Amino acid sequence: MNNIKNRFSIKDLENLTGIKAHTIRIWEKRYNLLQPKRTETNIRYYDLASFQKLLNVSYLNNNGHKISKIATLEEHKIPLLVREIAAQSNIESHAINAFKLSMLNFDQTLFYNTYNSLLKEKAFDEVFYEIFIPLLTEIGLLWQTDTITPAHEHFLTSLIRQKILINIEKVQSQKINPSKKAFVLYLPENEIHELGLMFINHELVNRGYQSIFLGFSVPLESLSSLQDYYDELIYISYFTVKPEKAEIEQYIKDFDKLLISNGSNTKLWILGQMLNALDLDKLPKGVTAFKSIQSLIENL
Repeated sequence: MNNIKNRFSIKDLENLTGIKAHTIRIWEKRYNLLQPKRTETNIRYYDLASFQKLLNVSYLNNNGHKISKIATLEEHKIPLLVREIAAQSNIESHAINAFKLSMLNFDQTLFYNTYNSLLKEKAFDEVFYEIFIPLLTEIGLLWQTDTITPAHEHFLTSLIRQKILINIEKVQSQKINPSKKAFVLYLPENEIHELGLMFINHELVNRGYQSIFLGFSVPLESLSSLQDYYDELIYISYFTVKPEKAEIEQYIKDFDKLLISNGSNTKLWILGQMLNALDLDKLPKGVTAFKSIQSLIENL
């Protein structure tokens, strides 16, 4: 079965670009900016070239260019003007658009070129905070609305995972500060979204902390085996889709009973969208919730 998506509805374009379908129709009819195609059953759709053009048009419009002026540009001059503006300012928006396009085309070269261009202006942690986090948030929404396929998401996240691992390797050679305190990074059972946790691991190692990365889908009971090795343990977990809303409160209680309430010097730091199902004011004493990776890192 072919999972590659190369036809887009107007609703897909709205989800991908943030431009309302009504606005797209106006631009199409009034300025002839896009030329939708039709299936054999006469259903309108847009191809990848239309999506790319709409991203560029939107970028120019957001940077002060009127649609009426953009419409008069020759086709090949639109991406040239986009690159010219991106070189001067607002590199974040341009990079996110380029990464989206690389994802939809399964274009590794575009991903690498965009990433390497960013590193000329920004440190890796800035790229992650300013580019990858907003990008991954958008990708999650696009996946939920069926605008992209799991193949698209896996393609992009595997490339981002690669960059995190490379940067972790770079900083792991640094001397770890001697300490009886350790951070244990893990995801609960059936939770596999590990990019955020991987970046936290990078930030901890970069700051000289002892960081033990266990990865995804770790049974709660197995964590107790670490208790005898360190005087102080801070577990960090990221709840993106698991535990589910109906289970997360009990999960926190079970963690507290097994690892915190027995008198050990143990804490649990948690992040992720599933925290919306919790009353954060009623968390056990040793459990702390963070709204973002950045707020957690600032708490170190």
